[in-house]
Amino acid sequence: MTKTLLLATTILVAAPFTAAAQSGAPAVDTVQQGVLVFEPAFFADGSPNTALDMIARLPGFGLDTGNNNTRGFAGAAGNVLIDGDRPSSKSDGLDGILRRISAASVERIELIRGGAPSIDMQGRSVVANVVLKRTVQIQTVLEANTYVYPDGHLGPLLQASWSRREGESQLEASLSATTDRTDDTGDGYRRRYNAAGVPIQTADLDRWDRFRDVRGTAAWQGLSGGGRLRVNGVLGWHKAENSIDTLIRTGAGRNERVENEGDEVEAELGLNWARALGERAELELTGLQRFEVDNDESRSFSGLNSVAFGGEGTAGETIGRAVLRFRPSDRWAFEGGGEAAYNFLDSATTYVENGVPVALPSASVKVEELRGEVFGQTSWRPDPRLTVEAALRVEVSEISQSGDSDLTRTFIYPKPRLQVTWTPVADHQVRLRLEREVDQLNFEDFVASADVDLNQVEGGNPELEPAKAWVLEAVYERRFWGEGALTLTAQFKRWEDLIDVIPLTGGFEAVGNIGDGSSSYQQIAVTLPMDRLGLPNARLVARATISQSSVTDPLTGEGRRFSGQIAFGCGINFNQDLGGGRWSYGFQHGCNLDDQVQYRIREVRNIEEEPFVTVYGQWKPRPDLTVRLDLGNATDREQRRERLVYSGPRNSAPLSFREERGTRMSPWLFIQIRKTL
Repeated sequence: MTKTLLLATTILVAAPFTAAAQSGAPAVDTVQQGVLVFEPAFFADGSPNTALDMIARLPGFGLDTGNNNTRGFAGAAGNVLIDGDRPSSKSDGLDGILRRISAASVERIELIRGGAPSIDMQGRSVVANVVLKRTVQIQTVLEANTYVYPDGHLGPLLQASWSRREGESQLEASLSATTDRTDDTGDGYRRRYNAAGVPIQTADLDRWDRFRDVRGTAAWQGLSGGGRLRVNGVLGWHKAENSIDTLIRTGAGRNERVENEGDEVEAELGLNWARALGERAELELTGLQRFEVDNDESRSFSGLNSVAFGGEGTAGETIGRAVLRFRPSDRWAFEGGGEAAYNFLDSATTYVENGVPVALPSASVKVEELRGEVFGQTSWRPDPRLTVEAALRVEVSEISQSGDSDLTRTFIYPKPRLQVTWTPVADHQVRLRLEREVDQLNFEDFVASADVDLNQVEGGNPELEPAKAWVLEAVYERRFWGEGALTLTAQFKRWEDLIDVIPLTGGFEAVGNIGDGSSSYQQIAVTLPMDRLGLPNARLVARATISQSSVTDPLTGEGRRFSGQIAFGCGINFNQDLGGGRWSYGFQHGCNLDDQVQYRIREVRNIEEEPFVTVYGQWKPRPDLTVRLDLGNATDREQRRERLVYSGPRNSAPLSFREERGTRMSPWLFIQIRKTL
């Protein structure tokens, strides 16, 4: 497939710079060549139901929902805006918000590459802006869905949403409930070999899991205080249970059973208020409050031996953010502001072996962070073909820990960014980015944890520092055939204070900093309309990525790749619309051909997953009714894991045994019936 992509790349780059206009091509903003405008007519052949369906059909664009686990508001944004603004919620996923916006409510979608006046790019080089109609739009949607498995198990998913939009006034609510299982249900095997490669044990695996989830959202938007006010809320509950039975067939050892269960309750309230200050300035204020409670228990039994691990935690986040934007002309735009946030995690864990409590490093810890960030950026457009953006964010945070460890640390990190977007001629664009990135610390790494299935215990580490990197990125984009797009990306990162696994005193291990390193990747992505190849209204999307990395192993002192990194990844998607969108079908193929390696203190894990294949068909007998069938994991792929387990630290202790584990991920059929009232 790589050779095919390289051949396609050569052909498309060498194609004439001025391609013939296509009837389905997006309009180009004549003032800003970096903005492509997609009217509803562009999507008509696919008869989309929602804004999410429309986003999925944007050529050369992939939805990134952002990282809602990131503390604060600045780094959590996805790459889709609604009426020029990002959603003011973190718990409510961007894909869920787009799914609740009907396609009939969308006036147009703007694909903004390199920036545009009055648009907050969220630090990204490309965003999609969904512009809604100002007329009255009222919609009620009911969905009755279910997963069907080969053993007859059903996983129902019920969803309902209602919305009313009229200009700046909006009111919406949604409710969903499901009970289902995941890929953790199924059969498998486990084989162990001694250091000489002689089989010492074989076992069968019987895996079972279930989860339940209930979630509700509500939002209101209207005019207040001379500006536009939006209030949104989320309330959700999630419970999960799973077990693994290991049945010894040959060799020494006893049958084992591992049980895990946990539940989570989360709530969020968000507010966003924006007001114009004259014709060229705007003030935006955002507030957010989140709260979460988690309880988890794990137990392991083997003969007379038992292990139990329990954890209870509460977490919360309070955010206040202010942004002032000023556009003195269409060539210049300025933005400045600040954000303050308070985050906490109060967690307690227990670990018991054969009824005897075992003390863990940092078993009971409260972590608190008070963080502030000031930022400013300017965008200069000296020519419609060129945009230069310079930005600087300075983050100051104080992280304190109390309980089993008492420590307070202060971090100050400047984060500059320079981005240049150049469109030398129509349909060709080059984007360059130089940026200083600073990762966030995961509060859970400060607290002890355990994986009883693998007899793996991790202590908490109060000495963690965030990883940091200088990033240099270059992107070339080529638009062709109206709906086609080719994107070539090359990126290099120079890392400091990389985070991986380090040894602790007492024989434990923990997440910690292992030093400096570097990483890079190159990617080819192609969206290929198939009309000229005899398949009208069909699209092929292909991606291939090659990644490299280097870091010094903290135990051996030798160079190696980053833990968990895949050297080669790829994916292929195909879909075709028939009968004006009344019928649609397609498939997805995740063709990753490489394994990921995870480095622990006493073991090395190699994880391999066979490629997945999903096939779907969709029928719309009426515009307000959709019936869809998805056959997921059609090839019944296998996931394999190899563990090299040492009797002590792997740099000095001999190999104790090698373990192979394989599990099948059962195929499933997803039946969806969607009715719009």
